[in-house]
Amino acid sequence: MKLKSQRDFWSGLMFVLIGLAFAWAATAYDFGSSASPGPGLLPFALGLLLALLGGLVLFKSLAIESERGEPVSQIAWRPVLLVPVAICAFGYGMSRLGLVCTMPVVTALGVLATGEQRWRWVLFAAVLATVLAWAVLIHGLHLALPVWPGVAS
Repeated sequence: MKLKSQRDFWSGLMFVLIGLAFAWAATAYDFGSSASPGPGLLPFALGLLLALLGGLVLFKSLAIESERGEPVSQIAWRPVLLVPVAICAFGYGMSRLGLVCTMPVVTALGVLATGEQRWRWVLFAAVLATVLAWAVLIHGLHLALPVWPGVAS
């Protein structure tokens, strides 16, 4: 069997594997009932949905000729490495540095992952992300997150 599109094949396979992993991990939680769903139902259903959509993309890569069937290019290591670092920095920094100090660092790491290094844009994005995070998380959802280092909201 010949691959019609390498990109679709590898992305479909990735979605199937990630979806099945999420569905499998969700089985550790209680599913509840239809009247009172438990915490495992949504991640299980979303994992299966992701695996199903990945299966459709995988099928397409094997059955339907694609215009962009060229081989997959090199892996972009910068975003592959910097995005998880930004996520970990958010988790580590929120409890220690607060929202106002953590969000600019996380935003700068995210922008650096794209390869864009226009510092005006990084500063603008950091301020905008911090204001939006404060508005949604602290003001809108009333979450008890620290805003400044050592100060709870």
